[in-house]
Amino acid sequence: MVLWVLVLLSGIATEFCFAMRTEVNMVRNFKEQTEAYYIALAGLNRAIFELLRNESSPEKKKLLADKNEAPAETSSRWRMNTDIPPVPFAGGRFKVRIGNEAGKINLNTAGEPLLKMMLNRFKIEEQEKSIIVDAIMDWRDKNDLHRMNGAENDYYQSLPEPYECKNGDFDAIEELLMVRGVTPKMFYGGLNRMVTAFQDRGSRRGNIMRAGSKAGGAKICINAASKAMLLSLPQMTDDLAQSIIDFRKEADFKTLGEVSTLLGAEAYGAISRHITLTPNPYYEILSVGKITDSRTRQGIRAVVEINRTLKKGYRVVQWNDRAALSVDMIPESNE
Repeated sequence: MVLWVLVLLSGIATEFCFAMRTEVNMVRNFKEQTEAYYIALAGLNRAIFELLRNESSPEKKKLLADKNEAPAETSSRWRMNTDIPPVPFAGGRFKVRIGNEAGKINLNTAGEPLLKMMLNRFKIEEQEKSIIVDAIMDWRDKNDLHRMNGAENDYYQSLPEPYECKNGDFDAIEELLMVRGVTPKMFYGGLNRMVTAFQDRGSRRGNIMRAGSKAGGAKICINAASKAMLLSLPQMTDDLAQSIIDFRKEADFKTLGEVSTLLGAEAYGAISRHITLTPNPYYEILSVGKITDSRTRQGIRAVVEINRTLKKGYRVVQWNDRAALSVDMIPESNE
């Protein structure tokens, strides 16, 4: 009896120790995840600070630099599409990558040539491309008139689960999944990383860009375009796209002449009408926090508008909390 009681007590003690170990691990993981999240949040706030500093006047730049305890002339500038080194913070580190929405095709302003270009990387027939392009333009226009291969209310109402054609601007890129011809495989297979719906609505620059887009003149910022976006441009090869990315590691293009010199007259002539050097106020920030001596990582992805007319100088327009990102998942060339 004594032996059986000892066996029973041993089993209870073992189970208790196992349960306590599990609880300790759960608490430690929760603690590390929370710490990593707030380190990532610190990285996001630091990126916003750097973007505000880049957009500020010389006087404001000096003031911001003083607050950051670094001289304006020696503090490094964080640029979009560059490899920003990890920054130590609170027992861990954060790694940030900054992109600009001008490097994507704007669903609300792009003309037919740009919309067709974004489909070049997908293995679909020309007829399917025409259907998607016309359907996108029918979705965003204000009328119920059909383009040749487009779709209006009569098409969408005839579907098994009917809905109405929006006849207005895209509010989010996920609306593409409702447009005729666009499949989830295509959307999540890379199309979602090539398009945006954010527009510069409140500035003189935004008015000029919208006026140009009505005439088919919407363009892609060469300093912000991903490699996938670059490869969609006419006559663009993998080597040429990589040469652009390598150039941007050191500095942004300051003139289109630099682009022409890098690519050559023929390639530049093919893409010149599709590119610009002008970014827009919307920046995508990816920030990943990591604890030292731990595999725990937490990520945040946000789109932030940088605008001096706003009270704080910025506003968050999109937020993906605790994004499933890691330091290695932040692409070195924003692919």
